[in-house]
Amino acid sequence: MIGSVQQGNLMTDIQAMFSDPHAVAKYTEGPPRFVPGYNSMLSTAAILLAERAREDARILALGAGGGLELRAFAQAQPRWTFDGVDPSAAMLDLARQTLGPLASRAHLHRGYVDATPEGPFDGATCLLTLHFVDAAERRRIASEIRRRLKPGAPFVIAHFSIPDRDDERPLWLSRYSAFLAASGVEPDKAAAARDAVTNHLEILTPAQDEAILRNAGFSEPTLFYAGFTFRGWVAYA
Repeated sequence: MIGSVQQGNLMTDIQAMFSDPHAVAKYTEGPPRFVPGYNSMLSTAAILLAERAREDARILALGAGGGLELRAFAQAQPRWTFDGVDPSAAMLDLARQTLGPLASRAHLHRGYVDATPEGPFDGATCLLTLHFVDAAERRRIASEIRRRLKPGAPFVIAHFSIPDRDDERPLWLSRYSAFLAASGVEPDKAAAARDAVTNHLEILTPAQDEAILRNAGFSEPTLFYAGFTFRGWVAYA
């Protein structure tokens, strides 16, 4: 975030949004519509985890409220078990509903990265979450996840990440707004979403995102997903 006061206000707004019953009830409709290639990104993430994770792997999912990634991974790998962490009790309840009969394979924990069990885990994900926190907190989160992974285990992340050249960032944000409008969002609300992203999220560049992974002790950060303003990487503990 731009500063400590704005960060506090943003986190308060985020917590309120993910506690609002109406917003939570409609959450699972959002990512597949408003994140380009969302379902394919989840499928690809599952493949990247499976490259190194064993058949009975234990997988950590930070920011797992809603349960969409947990469901996708559980369907892809019938012997995996999961620890999902999210600060919103309402979103964790939604995750249980989303998982349905698969919920028995997931242990859900309310809180932030410090609420994560010690592991060790065979793999981890943090999807559409890190853009809500500033660079310093991203470094801490990455380090805490790295500490909980087995050597060589994959870590998959995806979030807003945009080059910061003066002529490039506005263009990509305009494309993001156009994508929302093409997905059925009213034009004024699509423009407002662009303004909110611009003014309230500390969006890093791809180079900065990769540097955070390396500084946390991860190796081989490799881009595997790019959808307009979103990018995703896999790196290894």
